[in-house]
Amino acid sequence: MAATSSSQLKNICVLSGFRYGKYKECVQAAVDFGRAIAERKLHLVYGGGDRGLSKLVSEAAFVRGSHVLGIIPKALKPLGCLPDPPTGEELVVSGMQERISEMLNHANAFIFLLGVLATLEALITFASWAHLNIHKKPIAKKLFIYALTANELLDLLQAYKPAPDPMTLALDWATDDDGSNSHKKV
Repeated sequence: MAATSSSQLKNICVLSGFRYGKYKECVQAAVDFGRAIAERKLHLVYGGGDRGLSKLVSEAAFVRGSHVLGIIPKALKPLGCLPDPPTGEELVVSGMQERISEMLNHANAFIFLLGVLATLEALITFASWAHLNIHKKPIAKKLFIYALTANELLDLLQAYKPAPDPMTLALDWATDDDGSNSHKKV
């Protein structure tokens, strides 16, 4: 899995399984974030559902010209598939781990809004993979503390500098031709 520097920020993955219900203030923030993504001519990757905050982000970005890719596991498709016609492209994958891998392959940065356990699982996976130096892509897990607006959050992502665990710098996470992982000794 190739590392990406912040200067190459082009595709942002937004994850949120949160159904806003009584939290209507989250709706405007999600729409504003989708607009900001489009204004900066960035593209969006999201979980592919037709409900929740990430869907609102995807619609706002799509109608303003951003390329949108929804990645959804086959089993979840009947519960939250993209509407007809879909908002952007849809990629149906076999399961949750493939979904996370595809999101990592398609995005240069990750943002986590309010979510359900699957959102938390993805956050932990992406954060631990960054810690292990599997990727060097920015994750907005800490940035929400400092970002008061969508544009401020995007600025912080653009300025991100990776800081992996020094013990993992010598690891090689590339996959060999036989499908096994090869590791350098530390």
